[in-house]
Amino acid sequence: MTPIGTLTTDHVGLNVTDLDRSLTFYGEVLGFETLGEGTEGDSRFAFLGREGRLVLTLWQQAGEAYAPGRAGLHHLAFEAESLDHVRAAEAALLARGTTFAYKGIVAHHEGADSGGIFFHDPDGTRLEISASLGAETADAPSEMAPTCGFF
Repeated sequence: MTPIGTLTTDHVGLNVTDLDRSLTFYGEVLGFETLGEGTEGDSRFAFLGREGRLVLTLWQQAGEAYAPGRAGLHHLAFEAESLDHVRAAEAALLARGTTFAYKGIVAHHEGADSGGIFFHDPDGTRLEISASLGAETADAPSEMAPTCGFF
């Protein structure tokens, strides 16, 4: 253990271009509750979570969409309870016209039991919803690199 102790992820903050659009996506499609909203001058923000636990903050301060070629967030991954829940998320996202990196559920790597879906939010931020079991028969997009690596 280090002098600062054990660290765990508390929540993730994302810059967005349109808070209302992002609230709809993360709320209606991914099931996050709005725990609070506020403004600071011309800027707006919202706190999202489940059962009162903060998971995600959205900050309307981006002037342009996500750019994967810049340093910073690579992707944001959520773990679902089961592959059936991943499939339900996929259906909701497809109905919304969401852009996917791969077709259907894919394994995290060749021969893995875990896998999921890889897609983009309205600002192009790369997202993943996966389950730890059940994807052993799913194809992996790459033989060598992790599926979440280059999408």
